[in-house]
Amino acid sequence: MDNFDVIVKPLLSEKSYADIANKRYTFVVDKRANKTQIKYAVEAAFGVKVKSVNTANYDGKFKRQGKSEGYKSDYKKAYVQLTADSKAIEFFESLS
Repeated sequence: MDNFDVIVKPLLSEKSYADIANKRYTFVVDKRANKTQIKYAVEAAFGVKVKSVNTANYDGKFKRQGKSEGYKSDYKKAYVQLTADSKAIEFFESLS
C-alpha cells in the first residue's frame, strides 16, 4: 500500500479542533492500514515527526430515507500525536 493511499481525509470536528493546539490530529484512514503505515504516511505527506498513533474502527450507521434504507460505510479513524519539537501541520494551522 502506497503512503498516499493510507490517508483518506482529515476529520474535522469539535473534538479534533480542540486537539490541534496539542499537536494531535485526526484522520480517516484506510481500514487495512496499521499504525506503522499510518505513521510513515503522515511523516511523508506533511514532513513532521510522529510520536504515537491511536486507531479506532467504526461501523457504519443505519440510515433511512423514505422507503430506502441501508448502512453508511465502515471507516477507521487515526489519532496522530506529533513530537514536541516537530512543526505543526500547515493545513490545520488556519483552522485553530
